[in-house]
Amino acid sequence: MLARTIEIQLPELHSAQRQVKKDVARFNVLNCGRRFGKNVFAIDMATETILQGDPVGWFEPTYKTLSEVWREVKNVLAPITSQKLEQEHRIEVLTGGVLEMWSLDTPDSARGRKYKRAIVNEAAMVKNLGDIWNMVIRPMLADLQGDGYIFSTPKGRNFFWQMYQWGIDPNNDEWHAWQFPTSSNPFIAASEIEAMRKTMPERVFMQEIEAQFVDDAGGVFRHVMDCATATEQISAQPGRQYIAGVDVATLVDFTVVSVFDIEAKEQVYLDRFNRCDYRVLEDRLDALYRRFNMQAMIIESNSIGQAVIEAMVDRGLSIIPFTTTNATKQAAIQLLQAAFEHGEIKILADPVQVGELQSFEGERTPTGAWKYGAPEGMHDDTVMATAIVWQDIGGSSWLIS
Repeated sequence: MLARTIEIQLPELHSAQRQVKKDVARFNVLNCGRRFGKNVFAIDMATETILQGDPVGWFEPTYKTLSEVWREVKNVLAPITSQKLEQEHRIEVLTGGVLEMWSLDTPDSARGRKYKRAIVNEAAMVKNLGDIWNMVIRPMLADLQGDGYIFSTPKGRNFFWQMYQWGIDPNNDEWHAWQFPTSSNPFIAASEIEAMRKTMPERVFMQEIEAQFVDDAGGVFRHVMDCATATEQISAQPGRQYIAGVDVATLVDFTVVSVFDIEAKEQVYLDRFNRCDYRVLEDRLDALYRRFNMQAMIIESNSIGQAVIEAMVDRGLSIIPFTTTNATKQAAIQLLQAAFEHGEIKILADPVQVGELQSFEGERTPTGAWKYGAPEGMHDDTVMATAIVWQDIGGSSWLIS
């Protein structure tokens, strides 16, 4: 009996989509402008997996968006569909693969499934995305060691923004992220994009078309990118004096060393690392101190920081302890905030550092004081390391002789 060949017609991927497909990690975040071709790419990735006989879960923000994409998906897969359940939004194909589509209006209804691939479309529009990812979608990928694709146009600095930060973090091997404006789609005329630029409010154009995470007007640090003009140095330069701030990691955080040229008030080196024992950490701090011939190193003394301070002092280093309390943290953050406002500071354009600064939050307490920190699920280690050292630089504690 002759085997039957069935063909399905998938739209050809454009160059940016092909680039993503070539460089994927286990979890992939695609931040892109409107009309980039998110649905086309998502259908391609879903089809790839179900043709291999594996199950795919596709998640949409609302039932309305699910209904729109469902029509598109079932038409593409019609030639290889063996069973289609409209009510359940489930398609079984001839290879044994299964595609199930879910509305995240009611995320708990999808519990209990296991998938080889999860696709989250328009993720920035999903309410409580963090809880849904951590408690519903991510566990579905454990059985089959599945992967994930998270697509969206940005919408402020929400959990989709956090996932994007995971993707650009070089220390996070399982995640990768891309950012593409609408113009990356060659099928959208340049004249259309230019027309939108002229008629849309600037912030709207930057978000919807340029795929920029637009600064929240209420954010703590403004003009971050304006100040991200520093040049990295690998070691001390003749005639320069250096000082560093150190935020020592807990189990889940990162140790960060923020090195500044004192007179220039310019960050020249940033070291960020985790998962190392104390001896390795101490050796790393010692080596960096001596490489820049530092005037001093300011280390947060809270928790495990005190033991690190004592070890560094025993090695003959000049160490200044910084004890973090609500009052000292507020003072340090507000001094750093003023430095960005007035353009007094220069920092390296490190993507993790920029992301932490731009997402850093402040909330006034009932007593009138300010409470500062990273959004839930994110880090603020680079912020604190820089705030610690800037308190001495910006506060004019150092006189250059």
